Amino acid sequence: MKREDVLQKLAAGELSVDEASQLLAENEQKRGSLYCKVSQKGALSVYGLQRMPVTLYVEQWERLLDFADEIRSFAEEHKSELSRKK
Repeated sequence: MKREDVLQKLAAGELSVDEASQLLAENEQKRGSLYCKVSQKGALSVYGLQRMPVTLYVEQWERLLDFADEIRSFAEEHKSELSRKK
């Protein structure tokens, strides 16, 4: 739930101050860190890498994770060519 939604529900009396505080604190913890959610279509979404979540079906995640060593090797071999986000 977004910060604006929490504040609207608090103003409408749908949430207590304690509940709103807890939800806002949870939102702050998620900011800047990685976390997962199940999408509406049943895929696995990873939040916190970029503006939009990275969403793949579980089979795609398994295939990508099995390929992780090759990605690391490639990145190491080409590190002088690769850009890093600041």
